[in-house]
Formats: sequence, structure tokens, C-alpha cells
Amino acid sequence: MSVWDKSGTQNMFLDKTDEMGLSAQGYNFLGGIMKHAEGMAAITNPTVNSYKRINAPRTLSGATWSPNTVTWTGNNRTHMVRVPGKGRFEMRLPDGAANPYLLQAVILAAGLDGIDTNAHPGPRYDIDMYQLGHTVKDAPRLPLNLLDAIRGFDQDTGLKAALGDEFSEAYIKLKTAEWNAYASHLTDWERAQTLDI
Repeated sequence: MSVWDKSGTQNMFLDKTDEMGLSAQGYNFLGGIMKHAEGMAAITNPTVNSYKRINAPRTLSGATWSPNTVTWTGNNRTHMVRVPGKGRFEMRLPDGAANPYLLQAVILAAGLDGIDTNAHPGPRYDIDMYQLGHTVKDAPRLPLNLLDAIRGFDQDTGLKAALGDEFSEAYIKLKTAEWNAYASHLTDWERAQTLDI
């Protein structure tokens, strides 16, 4: 993602003199993404199965490439955000189940809050998080499941206000009902592991 001026000729995230190629606004926008990551997850990863992807162990092929911590880096796919080139970055958190309109709205809300508050994205980690992630002690973890994400969104008053209180309340109610429907039924695994037939 990148943000351009009204004329569409100037990338507002680009600073060719910066090591990562990001302007102060770019870093602040990224800071907002990092600041609101836990709350955003309820929208960027809106299903029960979304969290099986985020928290999946590394596959034998090494091709999982899903983040599980709120970290950023250069061109490294094991982090939540990577900066693959000057003046832009990629947020690797969302999955294909995300509503594209809500996805864009929540990214803009988080990023613009980052600009408004001069949010700092935190330290850059240039390590393989699958192999060396255990060495990073202070990076927040992404939600483990949809319920954690719903709670994170509910606690993020700034993000809820930016998206609108009426929408936020309805979304939390809808996703909580979805979680409760999932959590209240007995799965085949639970039957096999807990029932003596």
C-alpha cells in the first residue's frame, strides 16, 4: 500500500533518502497499522478458520508465510508487514475471507490515526520469525482465535469510533454470535477424544 497526493503524481510514503524508502508519513501510517493490529484482526481475518492460518505451524515446505506477531521488516514474508520496495509496504495479515470494503476502511482508519498521533511502528526485525521468532520477547502476538480478535476490536475505542459506533456495535454482535455458534457445538474431534462409546 501507498498513499498518493490528490493529483496522483506524488507518493506521500516515498522518501528516497530513507534507508527503507519511507517518508515520515509512511512510518506514521505504518505505526497506526501496528498500533491497531489486534483490533483490526476482527475485520481483516473475520472467520473462525482465519486464525488457523495465522497461528499455523511452519509447514515442511516452509510455505506458510503467515504472520503471528505484530512485527515489520524489509523484504521478509515472515512478518505482519514488509517493506518490499521504496514508498510502499505490504500488510500480510488479511485473508481472502475479508470484506474488501471493510478491509480498506479499517486500514485507512488505523493508518490515518497513526498519522494524526505520530505513531511509531516500533523496531524493525530482519530475522526469519519462523526460525528466530522466539528470540523476540516484546512483540505483541496476533489474536489466537476469532473471540480474541472480537475482544481486541471491542477494546480499540479509537478504531471503533473511526469506523462508526453503530457499525462497530453491530459487527461485534454479529461476530460474537458467529463465535458462539461455532463454540457451542460438539465437533467430531471432541466426540472422539472425550466420549467413551
